[in-house]
Amino acid sequence: MQHFERDLNFLLTKLKDDMNEETEEKLNILKNRLIRLRKEGLVKINHSVMELVCAKHLILKGYDVDVEHLCGEGLSCDIYGVKGYGSLIVEIETGFVPPKYALDPATYCKTRIASKISRYSNYANKFGLGLPPYYIMQIPQALTKPPRYRNQKELEEIKNYCNQYYKNPPVSLEEIRNARLHVVYIIDVNGTAVQEIDPDTYIENIMCWTF
Repeated sequence: MQHFERDLNFLLTKLKDDMNEETEEKLNILKNRLIRLRKEGLVKINHSVMELVCAKHLILKGYDVDVEHLCGEGLSCDIYGVKGYGSLIVEIETGFVPPKYALDPATYCKTRIASKISRYSNYANKFGLGLPPYYIMQIPQALTKPPRYRNQKELEEIKNYCNQYYKNPPVSLEEIRNARLHVVYIIDVNGTAVQEIDPDTYIENIMCWTF
């Protein structure tokens, strides 16, 4: 706990540079919530620091932000923002692969991304994924398109992937059909900066990096 609190306090000191007193107060509330959740063993430092950096970015854009927000049916999201009549969910991805999936890490990560988009995007007007600059995320391109432009083959392919890893509860075809990724946030904790990227642009760029 001491290390966790120390790291969050240090991060908030770095984040103070270009924010006013109101923004600082809002971030302190989020920091204290994460500390309480850490005491319950519900959060880890790698996610928490990325959540705070992204939260500051969203607050400065006019969002009211909560972290580890309960969406419904026992599902909680990393970041939940409200701006006017619109809502936004951001899920943080670090690329962690559990040891039991050590022999199929690429498939597991791709499926986890698909399942997160499918499950969470139905609880907000917009859905985003946040990731560090050193992680190349595999995004099913079908989920960046409006639902009406997807065909049954694409939906069933994503469903088959999800069925391999998520069975309790399973990801439904209806969730996949209505899901959509709207934005990607590149979260640089070292530089305390966030860059927003259109999902299609992100996919086009990573095609040059993958092999």
